[in-house]
Amino acid sequence: MENQSSMNWPLIAPCGINCGICMVYLREKKNCQGCNGIDDAKPAHCIKCSIKNCEIIKENKYTLCNECNKFPCSRIKRLDKRYRTNYKMSIIENLEHIKSMGIREFIKNEIVRWTCKSCGGIICVHKGYCQNCNEKK
Repeated sequence: MENQSSMNWPLIAPCGINCGICMVYLREKKNCQGCNGIDDAKPAHCIKCSIKNCEIIKENKYTLCNECNKFPCSRIKRLDKRYRTNYKMSIIENLEHIKSMGIREFIKNEIVRWTCKSCGGIICVHKGYCQNCNEKK
């Protein structure tokens, strides 16, 4: 299944976004390799991301923001509000789920949540429909 390979641990950004459902990751040409991947095809705002480049994350070698004692910080709260408003997804909830159930269980749930029921493709969080068959979430 396509989702098994496109949703995995390295695709979970420090902020809790699953890069495997991002429109830039899912596009066919010059696709991004996720926040934890190389910067070659990333949009400038992703390269400059204040969360990805957070001093506390780098200093403490945290993988995810939920490991920080300032979680959720103002940066995370702003991004969470944007994602809840625009895309009906909470990155704070994502990080809390990872903390409580573990990354493997979170990814299993993500596969179920973002798999198109019509064709088995991936539903893009930003567009709200399947990249293969255009079925809405």
